[in-house]
Amino acid sequence: MIVLSPMNFKRLTLTGIALFLSSLVGSVSAQPGESEFLPPAQAFGVEVAAQGADMIRVDFLVTLGYYLYRHRFNFSLDTAAGALAATLGTPDIPQGEWKEDEFFGRQQVFHESVSVLVPVSRAPGEALEIPIVVGLQGCADMGLCYPPEKRRFKVLLPATSAVASDYADHSSGSASAVPSDQTRFVSEQDRLAELIRLGDLSLVLATFFGLGLLLAFTPCVLPMVPILSGIIAGQGGNVTTGRAFALSLSYVLGMAVINTLAGVAAAAAGQQIQALFQQSWIIVLFSLIFVALALSMFGFFTIQMPASLQTRLSDVSNRQRAGTFGGVAVMGALSALIVSACVAPPLFAALAVIAQTGDLVRGGSVLFVMSLGMGVPLLVIGTSAGRLLPKVGSWMDTIKKFFGVLLLAVAAWMLSRLLGDRWSLLLWAIPALIGAWLLFREVKTRALGTLHPITLLGVVLGLYVLALIVGVFLGGRDPLAPIPQVGKSQKTLEFTRIKTVEDLDRAIAAAAKDGRPAMLDFYADWCVSCKEMERYTFTDTDVRSALEDAVLLKADVTANDEADQALLRHFEIFGPPTIAFWGRDGVERKNYRVVGFMRADEFARVAAEATGINRTTQ
Repeated sequence: MIVLSPMNFKRLTLTGIALFLSSLVGSVSAQPGESEFLPPAQAFGVEVAAQGADMIRVDFLVTLGYYLYRHRFNFSLDTAAGALAATLGTPDIPQGEWKEDEFFGRQQVFHESVSVLVPVSRAPGEALEIPIVVGLQGCADMGLCYPPEKRRFKVLLPATSAVASDYADHSSGSASAVPSDQTRFVSEQDRLAELIRLGDLSLVLATFFGLGLLLAFTPCVLPMVPILSGIIAGQGGNVTTGRAFALSLSYVLGMAVINTLAGVAAAAAGQQIQALFQQSWIIVLFSLIFVALALSMFGFFTIQMPASLQTRLSDVSNRQRAGTFGGVAVMGALSALIVSACVAPPLFAALAVIAQTGDLVRGGSVLFVMSLGMGVPLLVIGTSAGRLLPKVGSWMDTIKKFFGVLLLAVAAWMLSRLLGDRWSLLLWAIPALIGAWLLFREVKTRALGTLHPITLLGVVLGLYVLALIVGVFLGGRDPLAPIPQVGKSQKTLEFTRIKTVEDLDRAIAAAAKDGRPAMLDFYADWCVSCKEMERYTFTDTDVRSALEDAVLLKADVTANDEADQALLRHFEIFGPPTIAFWGRDGVERKNYRVVGFMRADEFARVAAEATGINRTTQ
């Protein structure tokens, strides 16, 4: 967004003319041996000023014949100045022009002066001076590329009680006031991105390891548990604890490496690599693999290498005792791409840092450590499965089959993305029915009593199968609560679908014309957290009340086609679930973006503040 008042426009124009004349005179009067290129400070001017109490405006002045890279713009607070009482939000960087650059490939660049607004989160009070570091990199059209540089400034922000932030309207260029309390909120992903950029690396890695550990217990990662457990169980009853740990570690390292490589590639390419693996045929194919593995555990057939190949590799396998380590690592990598395709604030923060600063070392290290944190519970479960599996007896075969049931449940979970919530209940009934049958057969074989835990578990699974089937006919949607409450319909938000950037611009312009705020929800059928938002957050009474006057828009990016990718690139996001808000003036409140699942009570507060329909006491 380019913000130019008449005075600002005049200043930028005069500055550009002066720099152009100085470069022209310099080129004519240059003596032999002197450089024909301007120093960076003359080629690219930077001016920083307060734009209200909670906003900083950064003006980049570009000399004719030179250009700046958009992806090299970055803004941070100078922590060397001591403890700071403020944090920076997501900068509002306008779209540049596309250029096929010899140094970085196809990039957005600015050949003309441009202004960027950077929101500031601070406590209310008196005027505050903050030190800011502005990063940039540019080149000359004649072929010289300058190295990246940092410039330091000090900005005096006025008292919050006296001045409101100035924002510019995207469509008309007219300024509209945004109350200062609307820029105090800093989203979780922005805070984490600032930590990655400026924090001590050891502290950053420890923090994201802990965040990965928490993410391990989300619905996006939990399906990996039966996959790994099934792999360990498939080794047979004589698997040692050491081998179980080694196999689990191979799986976790495969997941961590592919998460890191895919994340770095996605940030560099500006799109979510995982979305490419959410095509229907890939999901069906991977689900069939899990079904085949489950049938193998049920004893229908044995999956093994050809006998001739086994003979050639027998000596190597005996020495290494790692015959399937490579295959397990590949399974971990594929699981990371296909099973856990969710975007959470920590992941978004790491990708944003890589995309905006180009710092592959910090961003990649954070992704790898976070993935290791996600893998700790998998290591514990995988290793303990090898330790706790019975070594002899019929129990060994029963538990192996039970892990086959879990693999069928993973296949049902994946295929449910392609079906409606109602009919997916039948998919869940299949593994539940097989599990109940296995338990009842064990009860009959061992002549267990009616109050035995196995008998009771079999009865529970049988009743669950009955509830799933009844839920299909009653319109149930949730496999955890298949029978809906009779006579009580669950209301949810009603959205208008958009497909392209042009659709969005028209909808936002119409909302601003009517003086209404707007919300855009990025959704995909394969996104677990998106469905959690629909089921548990958008149905909440407070959430619906906070958004009752807002224009609600939904972008379904399930297909991940060219229009979907263009819309994601326009917002510089890496995939769903991501939610954006606009005020009544038609200006997006970028620092209020929501990434990942958010509880209803917290989302209602954020939505109310972001759209200006705040009915709560601050």
